[in-house]
Amino acid sequence: MSTFAIVVVVLAVAGGITYFLMKKGKIQDANNNNIPDAVEEKVEEVKEVVKKTTAKAKKVAAVVEKVAKEVKVKTPAPKKAASKKAAK
Repeated sequence: MSTFAIVVVVLAVAGGITYFLMKKGKIQDANNNNIPDAVEEKVEEVKEVVKKTTAKAKKVAAVVEKVAKEVKVKTPAPKKAASKKAAK
């Protein structure tokens, strides 16, 4: 429980410092929505990367489906018992 409390306190302090620096003008916040502009820019970059990756994943999934339809797994025929010859 104390680890959770420490994490919460650290996050609260970091948030408070960020808010204070935004109000002082040290951290840019052009549209005054209390989200630093650097964070907003990174979020937009991540969204673009996710869109590209999603498109690639869909293409790969389509190719995998085609290959899976072409390749049919057949069960091997049962092995025939070897004929026993009387060795003399």
